[in-house]
Amino acid sequence: MFAVYADAFSSDDPLSGLVVGERPDPVAPDGWTTVTVKAASLNHHDLWSLRGVGLKQESLPMILGCDAAGLDEEGNEVVVHAVISDPAWSGDETLDPKRSLLSERHQGTFADKVVVPRSNVIAKPASMSFEEAACLPTAWLTAYRMLFTQGGLKAGDTVLVQGAGGGVATALITLARAGGLKVFATSRDESKRHRALEIGAHEVFESGARLPVKVDAVMETVGRATWSHSIRALRPGGKIVISGATSGPDLQDAELTRIFFLQLQVIGSTMGTRSELASLVTLLDASGLRPLIDRVVPMEQAHDAFAAMAAGDVFGKLVLTR
Repeated sequence: MFAVYADAFSSDDPLSGLVVGERPDPVAPDGWTTVTVKAASLNHHDLWSLRGVGLKQESLPMILGCDAAGLDEEGNEVVVHAVISDPAWSGDETLDPKRSLLSERHQGTFADKVVVPRSNVIAKPASMSFEEAACLPTAWLTAYRMLFTQGGLKAGDTVLVQGAGGGVATALITLARAGGLKVFATSRDESKRHRALEIGAHEVFESGARLPVKVDAVMETVGRATWSHSIRALRPGGKIVISGATSGPDLQDAELTRIFFLQLQVIGSTMGTRSELASLVTLLDASGLRPLIDRVVPMEQAHDAFAAMAAGDVFGKLVLTR
């Protein structure tokens, strides 16, 4: 079958290990099902995989891709949940120490077909396109969990979204505005700040700029480049919810004094549960909200989509279609 996969790692030139070609058809073990992929979206996770982060040499070649929407074996339109938990695990699958994402231990979604546990597929509403649905399982689910599960935010709270532009950040802005929050957003890029206003931010600022008020929470996906600003933007007792570190994980100054003196809360957040994905899909179906898609390209042109993400030339989600 057709597939987009990694066959080598390179921290300096990650796209050098990206291959567009053929791989064997997958075989679904007991309790799993085969989904015919109609659309899949790109995430920073896929770039990190090409750098060898979270993926082992012995797992190569590995079909990339966490997210997908398509047809199950009965022809039903479905969305694929990307978190694969241990069969013996019960409860919040994101807390399972043996969990993985598609494209880590199990072949991913950038292919004609993907196999997943039967419990990892949920119904796709007819109101939502395959391209829109394919944006939800990683970026939008991550944003939903950050805001409403880990952040515990409610209407009237004030939130800062760092680094407007990426899939998670645009989802955070849209969902936060829909949830009745006052939304601030930052970006180094003037055009991305303008776009952030268009999709729901109340006010936008250059990266590192002083805000007019201290916020209740900061949604952090950038890491090293914005961490100090995030901590300084919080009110006493405020929360910083972090789900990624696209600018790097290492900090020169963790702002520990501010964290303990102001009793700030630093909360990690990773992906989301199947039930949270179902709730997110229901929310979008009922409200008419839709993921912001930067561009849709055929899966055969995956290299172009990866290059755009690596260059930061994205506002919203990059979607690959079959």
